[in-house]
Amino acid sequence: MTTLLGLDLGGRRVVVAGAGAVGTRRARGLAAEGAHVVLIDPSPSDAAWALAAAPPGGRVEVAERAVTEADVEGAWLVVTATANPVVDAAVAQWCEERRTWCIAGAAGSARSVASTRHDDLVVGVVSHGEPDPRRVASVRDALGLHLASGRVDLRRQRGHGGRVVLVGAGPGDPDLVTLAGLLALAAADVVVADRLGTTGLLDRLPADVEVVHVGKTASHHPVPQAEINRLLVERARQGQSVVRLKGGDPLVYGRGGEELHACRAAAIPVAVVPGVSAALAVPALAGIPLTQRGMATSVLVSSGHAGAEPAALAALAAGATVVLLMAVATLGEICAAALAAGVDPGLPVAIVEDGSMPGQRVSHASVSTAAAVAAEAGVRSPAVVVIGSVAARGVLDDPACATEALDA
Repeated sequence: MTTLLGLDLGGRRVVVAGAGAVGTRRARGLAAEGAHVVLIDPSPSDAAWALAAAPPGGRVEVAERAVTEADVEGAWLVVTATANPVVDAAVAQWCEERRTWCIAGAAGSARSVASTRHDDLVVGVVSHGEPDPRRVASVRDALGLHLASGRVDLRRQRGHGGRVVLVGAGPGDPDLVTLAGLLALAAADVVVADRLGTTGLLDRLPADVEVVHVGKTASHHPVPQAEINRLLVERARQGQSVVRLKGGDPLVYGRGGEELHACRAAAIPVAVVPGVSAALAVPALAGIPLTQRGMATSVLVSSGHAGAEPAALAALAAGATVVLLMAVATLGEICAAALAAGVDPGLPVAIVEDGSMPGQRVSHASVSTAAAVAAEAGVRSPAVVVIGSVAARGVLDDPACATEALDA
């Protein structure tokens, strides 16, 4: 009968007999868990020596000799990977006599577990009977994908310390959130959500997860930033796992830095899960390459709230691509400033509304016509504006552009 147990090997002495590819891989994983690993082999691999020089987490030392019975003394766990069945069996017997756990295939008293980690939850799969590593790894991977889907309720059921996780929801399409973001949402007791880019993800939450809407529009700020900061700290102090769900990336025009500072000042554990920024994703989904060989080699991202920033005007004059977020209301002012600064009136402009969503719409214009085109089309937020040669209609559809880029 095989029983799964979770062992805390932090600071514990673990012996790995065999410093080839398998033994070194096992040692790396054990060291990552904080173990003090002793790798023993008459001819250690270069990878084993490299691991000893820079172990991940714990300590790794290499002994260039054959394993002996004395090596088992004082070990919490022994792993055999010598590729010699006689030596492996002998090591397993030494461990049996000392009541020391030993992973040595069918001869050992313990089994290696194929595990997948999701935050503070570790799920393991082990063979019962004859070891079958490929099979358990396949099952482990399938379980990991299921947990990573965000459709498993990972909320803690016992009391725990509160925390805050700033999660970037991506540009709008819920399928563009990261796996780490889905896992954070699956473990959330309360979600503090913005207006943009979150609706589809909120629909996936269990019905009893509390959702607090604090989203802002251009002219309506129902919850001031200071109140949002206070809310995050207050809920975490109540022992809740709080997800601050923000459109795009939490640290790109999302005021996530202010929220992170507020949590740290209150000694609240806080983490950041990056998101796919609309500045990068939306143009790509609209067929606009922000950089294209022979056309543009650099990108500047600016906030429309800041108006015509000198850095953006200089970037346009230098031939860079400029991406404007939250610029629907100030597009005319920005284009007028660009023209006054000597930017080519015919420089292409693309305005992408509702990027990544079913209602995505692209309007093409130039710096001289962008304001009029946007007004006539009734452009509304959310929208991403791209200014530069790459914003011309059909850049990725024109074989001539591709040929010119390759020849450049």
